[in-house]
Amino acid sequence: MRCLRLAALVLTTLLAGCAGLLPQESLTQGQGNPALWQQHRQQIAQIDGWQISGKVGIRAPQDSGSGTLFWLQRQDYFDIRLSGPLGRGAARLTGHPGDTVLEVANQGRYQSDSPEALLEAQLGWRLPVSHLFWWVRGLPAPDSKSQLSLNGNSQLGQLQQDGWQIDYLAYTEQNGYVLPQRLKLQGHNLQVTLVIKDWQPRHLGQ
Repeated sequence: MRCLRLAALVLTTLLAGCAGLLPQESLTQGQGNPALWQQHRQQIAQIDGWQISGKVGIRAPQDSGSGTLFWLQRQDYFDIRLSGPLGRGAARLTGHPGDTVLEVANQGRYQSDSPEALLEAQLGWRLPVSHLFWWVRGLPAPDSKSQLSLNGNSQLGQLQQDGWQIDYLAYTEQNGYVLPQRLKLQGHNLQVTLVIKDWQPRHLGQ
């Protein structure tokens, strides 16, 4: 009887851990609890609008610098502005999936159905903008495989996805949500450090 109870306890623990992951995700050894991660994920995934301001540093083979970031998100509409000494001047990326406009100071206005293609063609940055919608909230993008490592508070400590490694260095609490405050992205000969000074998350709903 004692062995049966022990086996049931082990099985329950394993099932609780598996419940915290989606099929395309794998969990490396970390400090967090997968079941608590699932609760955190469900809460944060409700955020579909925000206003972010902070600082961004970019290191690329031919174009590095730092500047300020402003990001307005309203469900699938985004308005991302970079300014400061970023090598190419101020840039603004606006639109929604399938229709994106990039404006670069003293350079011009460009349009494409892909924000990734625009940034690579005009600025030389292979930055996965579509994934950033998830990564900036501390969530893996749901449309590709990912490897997760949780921190001691059962939030993402590190994420590896599509050739990128994202290290979550600090979190902050705003309006009841625990969200990334400082993160570093590395991949495709590009390194981006993002420090968020002000988070204003929203749940806009339908």
